[in-house]
Amino acid sequence: MKNNKYQRTQRGFTLMELLAVIVIIGVLAATIGSRFLGQTEKAKAGAAKAEMGQIVQALDLFKLEVGRYPSAQEGLEALIKNPGNLPNWSGPYFRKDNIKDPWNNDYKYTTPGPNNAPFELKSMGADGKEGGEGENADIVKS
Repeated sequence: MKNNKYQRTQRGFTLMELLAVIVIIGVLAATIGSRFLGQTEKAKAGAAKAEMGQIVQALDLFKLEVGRYPSAQEGLEALIKNPGNLPNWSGPYFRKDNIKDPWNNDYKYTTPGPNNAPFELKSMGADGKEGGEGENADIVKS
């Protein structure tokens, strides 16, 4: 009779092998995920710049028809619905129901803008706060 001890074959993986594989997968996921997260924030910043360009065009069309840019009190809502009895208003000038940046924050519209600009349009970036760097940097058009 042969020794049963030596005839035994291994089946499956040991707990240590499984833990090692799980750790490796976790490290890979964290590395790849962080790269995609950075790309997502860059894409949101690009989308904000593009949308702000559309808003500036809508503001210019508003001025062309009404004779002035919306006041600070009227804000960007004047691009969506008539803020009062403006006789030459023929909007909506912007297709969205609410005007929010890709981080779901309101765009900041001030008039007059700095340096004698008629207005300033600003997205506060990912953090929604004034200033910042990288993904939190403000995006400004005037």
